[in-house]
Amino acid sequence: MEIAPRMADKAGMTPDLPIHDAIAPLIAALRDHGRAVLQAPPGAGKTTVVPLEILQAGLTKDRILMLEPRRLAARAAAERMAQTLGEQPGQTVGYRVRGEAKTCKDTRIEVVTEGILTRMIQSDPELKGIGAVIFDEFHERSLNADLGLALCLEIAGALREDLILLVMSATLDAAPVADLMGNAPVITSEGRSYPVEIRWLDRPLPKNSRFETALADLVAQATSETNGGVLVFLPGEGEIRRTESLLKNSLPRSCQIRPLFGAMDFAAQRAAIAPCETGRKVVLATSIAETSLTIQDIRVVVDGGKSRRARFDPGSGMSRLVTEPVTRAEATQRTGRAGRVATGTCYRLWTRGEEGALQAYPPAEIEAADLAGLALELAVWGAAPDDLPFLTPPNPGSYAEAQALLQMLGALDTDTRITEHGKALAALPLHPRLAHMLALAGPEAAPLAALLADRDPLSRGAPVDLSLRLAALRDFRAYSDRYPYPAKRGAIERIRTESKRLAKQAKRASKSAMSDAEMAALAYPDRIGLRRKGDEPRYVLSGGKGALLPEGDTLCTARLIVATDLDGNPREARIRQALQISEAEIRGLFADQIGWRDVCEWSKRERRVVARRQECFGALILDDRQWNDAPPEAMARAMLDGVRDLGLNWSDAAKRFAARVMLIRNADDPLPDMSETTLMATLEDWLLPFLKGVTSAQDWKRFDMLAGLRAMLDWDQMQRLDRTAPASFTTPLGRNIPIDYSGEHPEIALRLQEMFGQTTHPMIGRTPLRVTLLSPAGRPVQTTMDIPGFWATSYADVRKDMRGRYPKHPWPDDPTQADPTLRTKRRQGL
Repeated sequence: MEIAPRMADKAGMTPDLPIHDAIAPLIAALRDHGRAVLQAPPGAGKTTVVPLEILQAGLTKDRILMLEPRRLAARAAAERMAQTLGEQPGQTVGYRVRGEAKTCKDTRIEVVTEGILTRMIQSDPELKGIGAVIFDEFHERSLNADLGLALCLEIAGALREDLILLVMSATLDAAPVADLMGNAPVITSEGRSYPVEIRWLDRPLPKNSRFETALADLVAQATSETNGGVLVFLPGEGEIRRTESLLKNSLPRSCQIRPLFGAMDFAAQRAAIAPCETGRKVVLATSIAETSLTIQDIRVVVDGGKSRRARFDPGSGMSRLVTEPVTRAEATQRTGRAGRVATGTCYRLWTRGEEGALQAYPPAEIEAADLAGLALELAVWGAAPDDLPFLTPPNPGSYAEAQALLQMLGALDTDTRITEHGKALAALPLHPRLAHMLALAGPEAAPLAALLADRDPLSRGAPVDLSLRLAALRDFRAYSDRYPYPAKRGAIERIRTESKRLAKQAKRASKSAMSDAEMAALAYPDRIGLRRKGDEPRYVLSGGKGALLPEGDTLCTARLIVATDLDGNPREARIRQALQISEAEIRGLFADQIGWRDVCEWSKRERRVVARRQECFGALILDDRQWNDAPPEAMARAMLDGVRDLGLNWSDAAKRFAARVMLIRNADDPLPDMSETTLMATLEDWLLPFLKGVTSAQDWKRFDMLAGLRAMLDWDQMQRLDRTAPASFTTPLGRNIPIDYSGEHPEIALRLQEMFGQTTHPMIGRTPLRVTLLSPAGRPVQTTMDIPGFWATSYADVRKDMRGRYPKHPWPDDPTQADPTLRTKRRQGL
């Protein structure tokens, strides 16, 4: 073949690329070990040089596969390598990305996006015809890259010892990856980028400042102070468009503003990275421009300091994009883009002091993303996460939530094994939800699947109703004439193209023709919403979560909806896109999941037990009727929740009884624990049999717990209790006075005259009673634990005071010799 000489000639024209210094040790490591980790900074040339050098070295006769995280990077890398060989893409060097492929039977190097590798492995676990797999930009730690490397390591260990594996990265800590790959050699290219001057803000931005305005001002400052192309980093398309609008009025006319983000068509992306023929280029880019791509003429970077990431909440089952500060690694990479062609300058929209608070590295996608796709792929592979060598294992809770979703969709059986339906879903290039919809509804669902998989094609402020997006997709001109909410033509065309591709992959529908709402319900059976009572447009979703429509939205009056996009708030998600659906459509789709249930429960709002018969679909109540003949047992059990809500209702007698039990309860006499905490925890054991007819807060207020407490003791225990801690004290007059056991000492209270003649102190076993002696008016006069001592000492003083206050009552000189009485002296003499 003539590849090697031509490549050598071309390589000889660019001897200054830093990566060339690392090629010899890299080739030696791969030849000796079959695995390696290559560290090289952005701009070193690793993406376009290393695959060609591996090919020239003849390390493998089979095809070399290189993974790129983005479609634009994959195309650009293939085009640059083909140019190096003096060829067009699709010959020696080709590429394959979603919806497009340029390869032939002679292709030796194929650049693919990361998800394509997984599909190749699932179709052919031995990777026949593939001699080497290169994971480029592995530091981005995408979920597909982590999965791809784990699968390749297993294949190399079990089926293909000859498979060459190379991980290339700009900022990754190489040691853990090298260990994962069996102590693979680490080759480092130091790089020779030009110096970059970093300029920070003098002071932090005011809290009320608008991000786009502050960034546009910084871009204007940068263009006035420097020369050359300017690369501006922003978190997303919305910020790019708003900043673009501001810059059109503040930059010189010679500046050409070029947006760059993943959802753009390839022609617009190519224009953003191409050299600027006249004037000065200002590229407004997302993180797509951090690595892989070489953007011509860039000498200035303006970093907004923000990055957008997907975060998945397993509790809500929803993903949301969150805007976060960049990490130090990301900031370093962005800065390096200014030093690829000459000395550069980087402006940062934060202060030097604020930089210390930045995280070191961004989280791996496997730590924060929706794991439904990963769980499906592993089920197809027949492995659990613990079976594969993941650099970062998936979170068990998030993974379990993903498996639960797949079971709901019928992709996994009850044992979490893959089903035939699951295999069909894995073959479709969609999230399992949308793949499920496409598999059941057929090609007719392709437009909706493409729409739901993409960004919102309508401008900010459009109503939630997804039917508007579908109308724009089906007839853009008619939509534009009818509705005042602008649709993005480029986005509509992109979705249409994807829709056509999906329609070709979809099989004929297994169900009859369906409405858009029915198809959406197939994808989101847990997000069918029923409007709650009240004026606000709040919904309960069939999966049990709450959701809220924006006030005044056109769907606010809809009784039933399917929420296809939510912001992921775990308490009450905000609905961003939805379709109205009818109850008949829900019943037609999910008849086997709709059923009646009898509900007997405590209502905190009504403060009573309510008994209803309800027809339910998940958490939705489609029909609700009074249950008039609810069993008493069910009512009583529901009342237990009422008791937990209201608290125990202590009568005086119940308090005294529990206190008596607790007084003598010990290791030698293990009576039941009647502390409030234990009683509340064991309501079903002791209280349930006594709750017949108690169904409301008023009933509970009248209820006496004493019978339930007494029933906790058997006959022997009751006898022992009465002996050891009697319920009452018999006074000298023969009256029984309840003993209060709730304090530190057992206590009684009675009139002082009723104790006349008492020469010994009342005892409970060996414990003296605490006696409160009362005046004739019932007021405490003396508290004592020594009656004989009281008679001998304090009584004389008490007698002097009481005789003046209560002269009609007897106050003998010697109370030990007097008869007990509750009468006055006059009535005594009658």
